[in-house]
Amino acid sequence: MNHIDKLAQTLWDYNKLESSLTKADVILILGSNDIRVAERGAELFLQGYAPLVVCSGKVGVLTKRMLNKSEAEVFAEEIIKLGVPKEKILIESEATNTGENITYTKTLLKNKVVIVNRVILVQKPYMLRRAYATFKNFWPESDVITTGPQLTFEKYPNDIISKELLINIMVGDTQRIKLYADMGFQIPQEMPEVVWAAYQKLVELGYSKHLVI
Repeated sequence: MNHIDKLAQTLWDYNKLESSLTKADVILILGSNDIRVAERGAELFLQGYAPLVVCSGKVGVLTKRMLNKSEAEVFAEEIIKLGVPKEKILIESEATNTGENITYTKTLLKNKVVIVNRVILVQKPYMLRRAYATFKNFWPESDVITTGPQLTFEKYPNDIISKELLINIMVGDTQRIKLYADMGFQIPQEMPEVVWAAYQKLVELGYSKHLVI
């Protein structure tokens, strides 16, 4: 593993906030450019972890040029193919960021009179900590379990998400862990010095395409 990969692995390990699985009231799949997130959500439903699935997402920075329909609709179609019954799926197709994924889904389920005490939140591995911090900020009264595709950093890149793009996004997400807590978008997360040092070094090396500022 080269120097850049070691720095990136540090960010991956920090941001991949994977929970122990237990049964919940709903599986919330956050839309993105990675269909493997939908596959993970379907897998959990088919294993009996929750009786209902919500697919959430309109389009974002990484999908607005890729899709001709919402992320939620694309993900719903995928999980139906994998065996999730259509009647067990709710679609939230207006959210354009993680905060909206959470708040719009919360409103949708309230309107459907679905009682929610625990949510399984499915997202890309390197976005799990940010998803968790956002969820606890906007939906603190419910328990949340975070999980994503069961892949290592080395195995994650594919034809859609290159290693360079992955590292740039992880750098941006690590920055957001700090900034968004100060802005009221997330609850604060402790960040070890080694993680922030790896972030700073990757920025110095040019991995700055997804920084907020």
